Amino acid sequence: MKIAYSPESIQDLKRLRAFIATKNPQAAQHIAISLRKGIQQLKLFPYLGVEVKRAVDPGIIRDLIVGNYTVRYLIRVNEINILRIWHHKEDL
Repeated sequence: MKIAYSPESIQDLKRLRAFIATKNPQAAQHIAISLRKGIQQLKLFPYLGVEVKRAVDPGIIRDLIVGNYTVRYLIRVNEINILRIWHHKEDL
């Protein structure tokens, strides 16, 4: 299964890393590695995340929790699309 990132999710990663790096560059690197590892698990276990109940098509859009971060993704036939990534205290 292939993993693709939306432009919004790439911006989310850059934003999160920059925010954390201003206070603790090592933590920013650690969080980036954790997020990548969590997302890579979706290749083998695409249904690992929790269904997004308010989505138009429940069961296809899911949220993966990685530490204090939520990764929202869309499952397609041969691809997982990472839609957004945010810290659980953010309000997107």
